Amino acid sequence: MIPFLIVLAVILIILIANIKIVPQAHEFVIELLGKYRTTWSAGLHIKIPFFEQISKRVTLKEQVLDSPPQPVITKDNVTMQIDTVIYYAIYDAKLYAYGAVNPISALSNLAATTLRNIVGELELDGTLTSRDTINAKMTEILDEATDKWGIKVNRVELKNIIPPAEIQNAMEKQMKAERDRRETLLQAEGHKAAAITRAEGDKQAMILAAEGERDARIARAEGEAKAIYLAKKAEADGLRELKNAGVDNAVLELKKYEALVAMSDGKASKIIVPTDAVDMTKANVMFSETSGLGDVTHPAPDDPAAPPKKDPCCD
Repeated sequence: MIPFLIVLAVILIILIANIKIVPQAHEFVIELLGKYRTTWSAGLHIKIPFFEQISKRVTLKEQVLDSPPQPVITKDNVTMQIDTVIYYAIYDAKLYAYGAVNPISALSNLAATTLRNIVGELELDGTLTSRDTINAKMTEILDEATDKWGIKVNRVELKNIIPPAEIQNAMEKQMKAERDRRETLLQAEGHKAAAITRAEGDKQAMILAAEGERDARIARAEGEAKAIYLAKKAEADGLRELKNAGVDNAVLELKKYEALVAMSDGKASKIIVPTDAVDMTKANVMFSETSGLGDVTHPAPDDPAAPPKKDPCCD
C-alpha cells in the first residue's frame, strides 16, 4: 500500500510540474524530442513529461532597442556619432525562435549598417535636416529584412546626431551670424516701417490742412456771397419802398447822383457820368437858380464906416 501511494504521489508531482500557464501577450515554443511541435498561446497547457520541452518563451509586446552611438561618415567626409532607437514587436514565435541565432543582435547590427548606408549618401546639412527621411527609410528596410525572423519593426528614430567639435563650433558661429543678419534685417524693417508711418502721417496732415484751407475759403466765399446778396436785397427793398411811396423821377435821379458820389470816394477812381445824369444836374441847377431854393448865400452887411449919402434935392 505504501509503495502505491508513493508512486501515486510521484505521478501527481510530475503532472503538476508539467502543467503550464502561458501569460497574456506571450507565446511558448514547444519541442518534442528536439523537434518543433507547436506554439502555445495564452492559457493553460499540459506538457508531456520527459518528451516535450519549452524551447522559447516569447513576449508579443512592443519592445525598444536602444542602439549605442555609431560612427557614420557623410558624403562630404564628416564623421558623426549617431544613435538610434528601434521600436519592434515579435509577431511569430516560431520564426523568432528558428530564424536567427540572436535576432536582437542581428537587428542591432543591421540597423547600424543601414544607417551608414543612408547617411553616406547625404551631406552634413542634409543629414541634420532629413531626420524624417532617414527614419522612414530605415523603418522600411529593417521591417522588410526582419520579416523572416518573425519581427515587425514599427518605427525607427534618430536619437542623437553628434558632429565633431570643430563642426559644432563652425555651426554655432554660422548660427550667430544668421541671428545677427536677422536682427539687422528686423531693425531695417522697423526703420522702414517708421519712416513710412511718418510719411503717411505728414501726408495726412497736409491733406487735412489743405481740406481745412479749402473749407475756410468756401466758408469765406459763401459769407461774402451772402453779404453781397443781403446788401443787394436791402438795396432792392429800399428801391421797392421808394417806388411804393410814389417818388418821382427827380428823386430817383438824385439817388443815382448820390451813388456816383459814393463811388468816387475811392482813390484813383474814374467816373464816367452818363448823359442823362448830366442833364439831370443841369436841370437841378436851373431849377435852383430860378426858384431861389438852395441859395444859401446871404447879402453882404452894410458898411458902418461909410457916411450916409446926402440927398441933393434936400440940401
